[in-house]
Amino acid sequence: QLQASGGGLVQAGGSLRLSCTSSRRTSSNNAMGWFRQAPGKEREFVATISWNGGNTYYGDSVKGRFTISRDIAKNTVYLQMNSLKPEDTAIYYCATSISSYGSTSSTGYRYWGQGTQVTVSS
Repeated sequence: QLQASGGGLVQAGGSLRLSCTSSRRTSSNNAMGWFRQAPGKEREFVATISWNGGNTYYGDSVKGRFTISRDIAKNTVYLQMNSLKPEDTAIYYCATSISSYGSTSSTGYRYWGQGTQVTVSS
């Protein structure tokens, strides 16, 4: 129900834009979020956006470099990633929140996409 895309290999300092499209119309009433998981590490909160796009919140490690946005008409949420660092390398997952305003905890999300790999080379 959630299809993430846009991952790939990029050099440090480069940019990528991830997309996540939901097939569920009800996702327009829910916040959306991005998480990531690097090998051997726990899943980490990246960003969340409220149901109408009016509120956003970012993890400390990506603040100022990443921007989350959404196109409600297209049921799509985006993650623009700039100034990428090798430590941003991970599988990135999008998720649908259980509420209209997102959470930094993965327990606050009901539906998850399959993930898209982002690799940043030094």
